[in-house]
Amino acid sequence: MVSGCFDMLHSGHVAFMHEAAAYGDLYVCIGSDNTIYKLKNRWTISDENERAYMIRALGCVHEVRVNSGEGKLDFLEEFHSIHPDVFVVNEDGDTPDKAALCQARNVRYVVLKREPHGVLKPRSTTSIRQDIRIPYRIDLAGGWLDQPSVSQFTTGPVLTISLEPTHTFDERGGMSTSTRRTAIELWGPHLPVGDLERMSRVLFCCENPPGTPYISGSQDSIGIVYPGLNKLNYAGHYWPESIESVDDESVLQFLESHLQLLPLHPREMGYDVLADTRIDAAGASALADAANAAWVAAQAMDPVAFGAAFTASFRAQVAMFPNMVDLEIQAIVDQHAPHALGHKLSGAGGGGYLILFRQEDYPGTLRIRIRRPDFL
Repeated sequence: MVSGCFDMLHSGHVAFMHEAAAYGDLYVCIGSDNTIYKLKNRWTISDENERAYMIRALGCVHEVRVNSGEGKLDFLEEFHSIHPDVFVVNEDGDTPDKAALCQARNVRYVVLKREPHGVLKPRSTTSIRQDIRIPYRIDLAGGWLDQPSVSQFTTGPVLTISLEPTHTFDERGGMSTSTRRTAIELWGPHLPVGDLERMSRVLFCCENPPGTPYISGSQDSIGIVYPGLNKLNYAGHYWPESIESVDDESVLQFLESHLQLLPLHPREMGYDVLADTRIDAAGASALADAANAAWVAAQAMDPVAFGAAFTASFRAQVAMFPNMVDLEIQAIVDQHAPHALGHKLSGAGGGGYLILFRQEDYPGTLRIRIRRPDFL
């Protein structure tokens, strides 16, 4: 018996299962989607049904089951039901509690070295994730102006930066992960070379096919495709009237040196950020003014002015969309905001990351790398 996630099935998984099958009829037990989400704070690329289907197709596999438990030993019920003669793990999966379980049940415990088959290169799910070069994005200011329900009241910009995938950011964390998944399905691990606006429009349309009940803002697709710092100028439509870009190295380094992301938790499934909205002309104008001020301050590399505009944009968002924060998140904001020049929540809020604009490093935060035009 073996147990694991086996997401993004690759040659390393297959080699491991072939080697394990040498000990007898191979039972493969896979973690459920919910268990993996709770352990890793991200959803799998392939759901449990797809993972089970692909593993069953391997000739070396006798049977596949989805683990019914939770946590690191989510396979306990399956282990007791199958009662294997041999329990096989690789080096990364070798833990004292698994060894103790096998000893207590008189089951042979085998630890395999992680070795590629033949001349194939070493593979792991982590390495594959790192090979995916599709960027993430942060909306720095003006978020929600890409929705006509807001920009109908005033013209105004959304400021975005495209991020190199130096981290695997949480799903539902406000880093445009759903749009990024669409880009991966559309183009594979790398953005294609071509006209940036056309690519952004294609991505926007793929994510929002006819009949989509809630249109994801175009700042997500543009923010992923366009490198550097960008100002998307909206005027009552889903697509901006114009896009202005800055790739000046000193400006990008200024932003990188101050932006720090404090992980919170992913937004809950079913979270409704649109509840109790109060969209009006005054709120939309405040949001547009703050975003314009942030654009000027960023190019001037004025940390105090940018921090103030950064925060003002967030406050204007919350004034119109109060469900962006709850009492728990507000308490975290209140704890950290006094020690930063500016702050906001990633994306639509409700979880994700607290983005701090600080001059000093803060422990536990993530630093970002803004994507340059030559990043492939």
